[in-house]
Amino acid sequence: MGILSLVGLVAFVISFSLGVGAIPWIIMSEILPVNIKGLAGSVATLANWLTSWVITMTENLLLTWSGGGTFTIYTIVAAFTIVFVALWVPETKGRSLEEIQSSFR
Repeated sequence: MGILSLVGLVAFVISFSLGVGAIPWIIMSEILPVNIKGLAGSVATLANWLTSWVITMTENLLLTWSGGGTFTIYTIVAAFTIVFVALWVPETKGRSLEEIQSSFR
C-alpha cells in the first residue's frame, strides 16, 4: 500500500501543477485589468501557495488515517474545483478584455 500511496501522491502533484495549480495565473493574466494585476497577482500567488501548504500539512495526517481515503478526499476537492472553473471562469479565447469584464456584470 505504501508504493500505491507514493504513486498517487506524485500523480496528484503532477496533475495539480499542470492543471488546477496554474489556474490563478491564467485567470490573472487573461481576465483582470492592468490596474489591479499587481494586487491580483499577489492574491493569486498567496492562494496557490496556501493550497499547496494545506495539502502538504494534511497529507501525513490523512495517510495515517486512511491511504485510500486521503486521495478520495483530494479527488473530491479537485472535482469541485473543476466544476467551479467550468461554471464560473469565463472562456477568454477570441474575446477582448472589455468583453470578458462585461461577462462579470
